[in-house]
Amino acid sequence: MPKRLAAAVATTLSAVTTAAVLVVTQPLPTSAATGGFDFTRAQVATTGLQVPWGIAFLPDGSALVSERDTAAITQVRPGSAPTRVATVPNVAPQGEGGLLGIAVSPTYAQDQWVYAYFSSASDNRVVRFRLDAPQTQQVILSGIPRAQFHNGGRIAFGPDGMLYVTTGDAGTSANAQNLNSPGGKILRMRPDGTVPADNPFSGSRVYSYGHRNVQGIAWDESGRLYASEFGQNTWDEINYIQPGRNYGWPTCEGMCSDSRFTDPIQTWSTSESSPSGLAYANSTLFAAALGGRRLWTLPVSAGSRTGNAAAEFQGTYGRLRIAAVGPDGWLWVATSNRDGRGAPTGDDDRIIRVPPAGGSSPSPSPPPSPSPSPSASPSASPTVSPSPTVSPSASPTAGRRACSAAYEISNQWPGGFQGGLTVRNSGSTPISSWSVTFTFPNGQSITQLWGGRYTQSGSTVTVTNESWNGSLAPGASTTAGFTASWSGGANGTPSPVTCTAS
Repeated sequence: MPKRLAAAVATTLSAVTTAAVLVVTQPLPTSAATGGFDFTRAQVATTGLQVPWGIAFLPDGSALVSERDTAAITQVRPGSAPTRVATVPNVAPQGEGGLLGIAVSPTYAQDQWVYAYFSSASDNRVVRFRLDAPQTQQVILSGIPRAQFHNGGRIAFGPDGMLYVTTGDAGTSANAQNLNSPGGKILRMRPDGTVPADNPFSGSRVYSYGHRNVQGIAWDESGRLYASEFGQNTWDEINYIQPGRNYGWPTCEGMCSDSRFTDPIQTWSTSESSPSGLAYANSTLFAAALGGRRLWTLPVSAGSRTGNAAAEFQGTYGRLRIAAVGPDGWLWVATSNRDGRGAPTGDDDRIIRVPPAGGSSPSPSPPPSPSPSPSASPSASPTVSPSPTVSPSASPTAGRRACSAAYEISNQWPGGFQGGLTVRNSGSTPISSWSVTFTFPNGQSITQLWGGRYTQSGSTVTVTNESWNGSLAPGASTTAGFTASWSGGANGTPSPVTCTAS
């Protein structure tokens, strides 16, 4: 018997749920900066969700959250009421099954595809659909074994543009070693479900095998894949995933030192972990622990552990299911206290957001520049612009509408980088809209932007607010993030950066 029993994209369809919204900064007895995030300024951003399981971010920076037992997809923006934007048909929730992972197409602006992993009456499957027509589903992969337990369910697009899918052994441990079964695997496929030619096993979606129940995957800045995995009675694991490798289940649980299998880089007892969602930032993995009721942080580099694991949120929010780094640079964590195994409060389930370390305000801001991984190439070393350029209108004159804008580069890679703008009402009068203009150096060009709308003419970029983040009280701020390509290099400070308020 398994050890764990009892387990504005589509606004025309939107119906505001009964969930409440809180933006609360709670001082917590933890270190001030773990893995580049300030856990003393964590915010409970959203409450009243029903067993949130997966999270994916839209180009505008908002989050889509899947609810396991209701089959609902809820759109979440901190500071606004969560909105149900779709209910996925054909979902058959039972035990650990239901609506599980969710992913957004890397080319969402063009194709509007949302991907979901769910349990049907007969199997687990991956489908894609558009939020305004969830009943019109394209089946990407079916026939994944399902059961009361061990359904896997995390899906995400990797930096290579491929869709990765984690599956459980569905209670039949032999599935994990059977390369003809999709159970107990990490699968890799094209966005349409077909098999990439460079997969490790010809004609097969299998990327790695010998897994019991993987529920978390994350990539570092060099494209290395890590996964969190439920053990049986002894050891839970974090694994560095390499194509074609065998991770040992059911012969091996935890460290085995058997040449046939790849050992994990981290293990915990099952009572202190049961790791589900996994995120990566600043050379650190963040694993949401269900049974352990904490967020584990683990420093890593080049596929190896570089320090000891440390716990945040221990005993603070209960069972944790989701960990993800949002496009706003904040760490998003979701609880799972209403899944039949927790002790829910009146606010559950919740999403907690943790800001990057180093800021003076709990308002969202772009991520700080992380220390480069020892394995990173020189072109991957992030740079941060000098002190922000502030427009002349930004001086806080009484009765005057004014704003300031700070520009930052948070991460870069060969041919591209990620940056952000923090827009602040620097006057003494509320503003209803803002516009930021700057000039890119070195042949840079925006490829995607969230938290605002943009136009680019040559090297000059203008970013204006969305309908939901234009109104700012004095001292309040909001962020817009973007990815960009470059031909002459990502280094260099845009000049000037001006902000106009009205």
